[in-house]
Amino acid sequence: MDTLQLALVFLSIVALHICIADETNQDYTWHIKKIPHIVSSDIVTLKNPSYEAELQLELNGTCGIECQRTLPPPSLADLEEYLSYETVFDNGTRTMTRVNVQGWHPETEMEGNKPKHSVRRKRQIYGTDSRFSISDKQFMTNYPFSTAVKLSTGCSGILISPKHALTAAHCIHDGKDYIKNGKKLRVGLLKVRSKRGGKRRKGSKRAKEDESEDADPPKKDRKQKRKSIQKRSAAAEELTNNLSGKERGSGAGKPSFQWTRVKAIQIPKGWYRDVSHNMSLDYDYAVLELKRPHKKKYMELGISPEADKMPGSRVHFSGFDEDRPGQLVYRFCRVSEESTDLFYQYCDAEPGSSGSGIYIRLKEPNKKKWRRKIIAIYSGHQWVDVNNQQQDYNVAVRITPLKYAQICYWIHGNHASCKQG
Repeated sequence: MDTLQLALVFLSIVALHICIADETNQDYTWHIKKIPHIVSSDIVTLKNPSYEAELQLELNGTCGIECQRTLPPPSLADLEEYLSYETVFDNGTRTMTRVNVQGWHPETEMEGNKPKHSVRRKRQIYGTDSRFSISDKQFMTNYPFSTAVKLSTGCSGILISPKHALTAAHCIHDGKDYIKNGKKLRVGLLKVRSKRGGKRRKGSKRAKEDESEDADPPKKDRKQKRKSIQKRSAAAEELTNNLSGKERGSGAGKPSFQWTRVKAIQIPKGWYRDVSHNMSLDYDYAVLELKRPHKKKYMELGISPEADKMPGSRVHFSGFDEDRPGQLVYRFCRVSEESTDLFYQYCDAEPGSSGSGIYIRLKEPNKKKWRRKIIAIYSGHQWVDVNNQQQDYNVAVRITPLKYAQICYWIHGNHASCKQG
């Protein structure tokens, strides 16, 4: 057993003792809540995006928890404006869907809005780095670590259905336009490279399909065949050049990525700075629909409870920090301050981890079984307004009942699957 395995076993034992100790004082359970309905009222076709924005992993001038406490709560009309959403398809088509909110009760959204005056620290890593690199294939490709995905833009994300991944909106959109390489957005799913080096068995169904795709119809001449081969080779070379050495050249048995194109991107209108202004940080999330479904175990959505209703007030997430290329980095830490839509936390992290799904583990109602669910999206290192000054914090966007309803609707396309959360 290597050092990493020993460390993970030790952490598991510590976490177990914390949960047992906490459970004697409080019952940590996923409480079933009735979810409001997000109903589509109108769809408008927009012009194709220009894809001219630069990727910014650190945002400036955003309104954080202290700033938002000075603002009046949004009205129902405001929320319907913020929760309206834009969809961009892989062919460049773009639409705006306006929504109506039904069955919304403001009191269900106001949990966690009590002022808390705890000392916070900045995001930079000081002293001992508390992150853990998950390099062993047995851990990296097993749940829950296997739910983490990497975006071709350099951010992270998490699988939330067989065809959807959740990430931060700023990883693909700067609040005004889509980033430059967002047109060919890809999502990388963790996999273990086989000893055959990825070669398929002769006679397999997929191999036959590939052979039939490569074979030219009898009427095609050799020039057309050469052009087809050159086109596919150029596309493969372009993808290879976009990947780092660790992703491209990992040996047999080592983790690598299976890259999948994105079919559609959905972003709430509240992320657009000219719409929500000081509230844009609350809507820093996006859902990516994959072109092909995967067979991995994904993580379910959950509604974010207050920090004191989490075991040890701790959250967990894994992402692909850019200072550790080719490695999945796991961390857990305490929530230091929270509002209705945001919370600050102590986790050490670096650019590249933005967009990671933050999860906790609670008991299922009336059962002894514990289940992990995503309760927030890690927005990353943000410069936020605090008493008219810019300070940097680790910020996460909480999944509220309204956001749960919206994301669930994006996944299922109906309200029947999104009645309770």
